[in-house]
Amino acid sequence: MTTVPYLDVAATARWVARRGPEAAIAALTDALDRDFARWPELDKRPRIASHSPEGVIELMPTSDAQTYGFKLVNGHPLNPANGFQTVTAIGMLADVGNGYPTFLAEMTLLTALRTAATSALAARYLAPANSRTLALIGCGSQAEFQALGMRAELGIETLRVFDVDRDAMEKLAKHAKALGFDVVLADDAADAVRGADVITTCTADKQNATVLHDADVTGGVFINAIGGDCPGKTELDPAIVARASVFVELPEQTRIEGEIQRQAADFPVTELWQVVTGAAQGRRSQDELVVWDSVGFAVEDWTALKFVLEDVTANAPELLQHLDLIAEPTNPKDLFSLVAEA
Repeated sequence: MTTVPYLDVAATARWVARRGPEAAIAALTDALDRDFARWPELDKRPRIASHSPEGVIELMPTSDAQTYGFKLVNGHPLNPANGFQTVTAIGMLADVGNGYPTFLAEMTLLTALRTAATSALAARYLAPANSRTLALIGCGSQAEFQALGMRAELGIETLRVFDVDRDAMEKLAKHAKALGFDVVLADDAADAVRGADVITTCTADKQNATVLHDADVTGGVFINAIGGDCPGKTELDPAIVARASVFVELPEQTRIEGEIQRQAADFPVTELWQVVTGAAQGRRSQDELVVWDSVGFAVEDWTALKFVLEDVTANAPELLQHLDLIAEPTNPKDLFSLVAEA
């Protein structure tokens, strides 16, 4: 009987805890670097989204010649008020050769890891040298992972944080201090970004919000804008984007969902894979304002699934369950026999 390895939430949490979340994000950042360098080889398309007044449910597929993968994920900003997570996700890999599933995993925790790792990858090429202070606008589920990813990649020491939810700020401060960060609780977003080298915006409201104003952004900072991820949902003052060098994952998706949805259709952007491969330049000077307009892309989830499967199989196979998901009658053409013999 062919079974499918499965990693559930509890096992994923144990894997991250054993490996160390910062080390896991750092290793995943390197895995993403390798796959972004292969970008032209990969099957890429904008995700398939089903929108409702409450949120969005999305299917995110990609593949290479050997491995297909997808993630099913939601984004419902009002969920925490009702006791639910804003984002939940599951993912699967399959063998391109025969179509059989090869791995099934929870992806709520893995999405947090891969988002932080993707931000760290962008920072690798786009952040100013000697960055030590990170401003976090939005202190929800992603915040701690973002802080760890930026420390792993850049050596971030100080967090300046703001959220309209004071409890979320205090939650982040508690975890971040235990992780060894210096933490400053800011009065507002403008206060949070004062003196920061890197600014991460990660808020949940499904609207064209302005959580960061143009007048608040000075110098050659790196803005890691990761909260805008669907049509009609942005975070930055459009004037910030208009004067910045903007980098994206897949323009066809980002022009619909990212910060650049509020710019002209021909607004110039550079794809991150081009920077990774050396086909395009990243940051040009310390004084350059750079925006990473990230909406999240399927390749990142595919990389995360491959990475965790390989790592857990090699180092912690006891964490995997094995599910009977593949119907295998003795005669491949006699599927009814499974019912007749049950």
